[in-house]
Amino acid sequence: MKNTIKVLEEMKATNLIKDYAIGGGIAALYYVEPILTYDLDIFVIISGKKKEKSLIELTPIYDYLKSKGYAWKGEHIMIEGVPVQFIPADKLEEEAIKAAKETIYQEVRTKVLTPEYLITILLRAGRRKDFDKILKLMEQTKVDKQKLKIILKKYHLFEKFEHLDYSL
Repeated sequence: MKNTIKVLEEMKATNLIKDYAIGGGIAALYYVEPILTYDLDIFVIISGKKKEKSLIELTPIYDYLKSKGYAWKGEHIMIEGVPVQFIPADKLEEEAIKAAKETIYQEVRTKVLTPEYLITILLRAGRRKDFDKILKLMEQTKVDKQKLKIILKKYHLFEKFEHLDYSL
């Protein structure tokens, strides 16, 4: 994964993407005991001007990666042996990327979503495996409950979270 992150940092340095952060199962692994996950979810803020309600085009990212010799495998692009899924950031995810925790992974700088934003994004996705990750995050890592409550309310997800039987 170290070399995959180097490619992401290169994409950022060349302004192909403005910023990114690791989300999904790999981000959860940063905070909790090991869980099964197959891919690297990368939330990206695309470079260039974006019109409101316009289609976000990932073609420049994929063209760049293809020119570097990386190929598709199913719904992922394989970067240095790691299946990667690029997710264009909406307002919640842009906020999450900007607030992401900077860290070093095997001597390479990267960013990982904070537990509060990760929980919110997982909750919004709403799959069974996402709820499982949320429960692990709530049990196994330090979550700023006040910050989480603010984010959940801002994105109208507080009531959905309350159904998981965790008090804030």
